[in-house]
Amino acid sequence: MASRSLILASASPARLAILRAAGLSPAVVPSDVPEDGVDGLAPADAVRTLAERKAAAVAERGAEAEAGASAVVVGCDSMLVLGDDVRGKPRSADEARTWWRAMRGTTGTLLTGHAVRDMATGRRSCGVSRTAVRFGAPSDAEIDAYVASGEPLRVAGGFTIDGRGAPFVDHIDGDHGTVVGLSLPLLRRLLADVGVAITDLWDEDG
Repeated sequence: MASRSLILASASPARLAILRAAGLSPAVVPSDVPEDGVDGLAPADAVRTLAERKAAAVAERGAEAEAGASAVVVGCDSMLVLGDDVRGKPRSADEARTWWRAMRGTTGTLLTGHAVRDMATGRRSCGVSRTAVRFGAPSDAEIDAYVASGEPLRVAGGFTIDGRGAPFVDHIDGDHGTVVGLSLPLLRRLLADVGVAITDLWDEDG
């Protein structure tokens, strides 16, 4: 068992997979925080604010979590910035289809806000990671098939880089994890800010 417990304030299977691949075994406690109420904020401030809200919501009900009241909580939120547009999750299949037709051959920036809270000490830290994403040029038929899969409706920007959307992403410049939804290098730095070494969260049984 790890010497400290980790709680992931997200139901994202992609974020959970990133942590597990890095030797961490977090308890999953979705925050259920609405991803709105940040109109007027710059994109980086918006994802940071939502990540902080998610971590705070789970920390406040930490006694419910299997990990207990001495755990470290991490919350995340992602958005895609494409020109003047800021995109969270598409609200409909039609919107996802429209987004993808506009995204073809363009480059956007995927922003992921991270917030860490140590429930034992109350210390907290937050930050934002950025990765440029160059999209390919899928055909209308490929876009229709991708949207019909349902995957774009569940993710920021309407695309993934670790699922069915991966063939439609030509290149990234930055941390792959940022695009998936959680940057391990940034997480390590934020944990250090609150006095926790990421190695203390490693699952020794892994």
